[in-house]
Amino acid sequence: MAHPYDAYDELRRLRPVGLFEPTGQWLIARHADVNALLRDRRLGRSYLHVATHAEFGHPDDPAFQEPFWRVVRAGMLDVEPPVHTRLRRLVSKAFTPRTVEALRPKVARIAGELVDGFVERGGGDLIAEVAEPLPVTVIAEMLGVPEADRHLLRPWSADICGMYELSPSIEAQRAAVRAAREFSGYLLGLARARRADPGDDLISALALVADGGDRLTEEELVGTCVLLLNAGHEATVNVTGNGWWALFRNPSELERLRADHGLLPAAIEELMRWDTPLQMFERWVLEDISVGGVDIPRGAEVALLFGSANRDPEVFADPARLDVGRVDNPHISFGAGIHFCLGAPLARIELIESFGALLRAAPAMEPVAEPTWGPGYVIRGLTALRVRV
Repeated sequence: MAHPYDAYDELRRLRPVGLFEPTGQWLIARHADVNALLRDRRLGRSYLHVATHAEFGHPDDPAFQEPFWRVVRAGMLDVEPPVHTRLRRLVSKAFTPRTVEALRPKVARIAGELVDGFVERGGGDLIAEVAEPLPVTVIAEMLGVPEADRHLLRPWSADICGMYELSPSIEAQRAAVRAAREFSGYLLGLARARRADPGDDLISALALVADGGDRLTEEELVGTCVLLLNAGHEATVNVTGNGWWALFRNPSELERLRADHGLLPAAIEELMRWDTPLQMFERWVLEDISVGGVDIPRGAEVALLFGSANRDPEVFADPARLDVGRVDNPHISFGAGIHFCLGAPLARIELIESFGALLRAAPAMEPVAEPTWGPGYVIRGLTALRVRV
């Protein structure tokens, strides 16, 4: 958990494609293979558009999980074309590049306020006090969630994302189901209110968006909002925590960044590459394929190792070295193909503004203790990062 990268080095050298029997997944370790499979339509995030669970050798979803899957499969992450194509087209009409760029002043204001308060207190837990509140506040303001309700969003997001870990416990599964049910009910009420009385927010835009008479259903609108919060929030928080810890462990690169804030855009991309917030993404094999000369049958599951791909020496010069000015950086932290992260532009804005605010207001910030890594492998992040300013 603390340092998977030596294991990835060994995998790329000795077994870049291989079946990992404890989880029944085919591990894919090299950048070229991961990148190609993300774009290969013979694989999918789901197989339910072409087969039943039984046909792929799996039991039906447990009945108690139904509220979770109803929400998740109403968003675009866990569906495939033509459903995915339709959803992404409709959502993209509301979540446009212009809409996202227009948020930059608001993101800068929120980041500045959080950082100013953090500095006034002399520091503290960077994750709890800056990294977590920023994306939650931004997405809450985007969606139009009243300020009094925003404290609900982070726990819902964390519990729902717990289902994406390897072999989640029954307790984690039930927490995810409960969070999905509560979040769905909350958003459904907001969506119905906005359809009747639209405001200047994303829920209103999604409720009203249309394309040739086609609209999002209520369940699709709710599933989309849950996805926007979870995907945008968890990754941004962990890039912030992982990124600052990476800089503290590489003081010469931190000094480069402190001396030249113009390196920030490149530095954010490098921090996402160097310690990837989403270590693994899964795909189902819908047709027989061959990867690196290894045959993988229909019905198998591949585990695309993003963290390994982002350290592949075939693609990145001196990949174990953190280089905040790295120019050639085709990392795949946002994915690739039709499931490329829709929120990538917003995540980049949030990260540049929060790192920039901290560099300006706390130029001597330093850690006061070595942090511990969270218990998850798929979603990689620190439990806390205590610093003084």
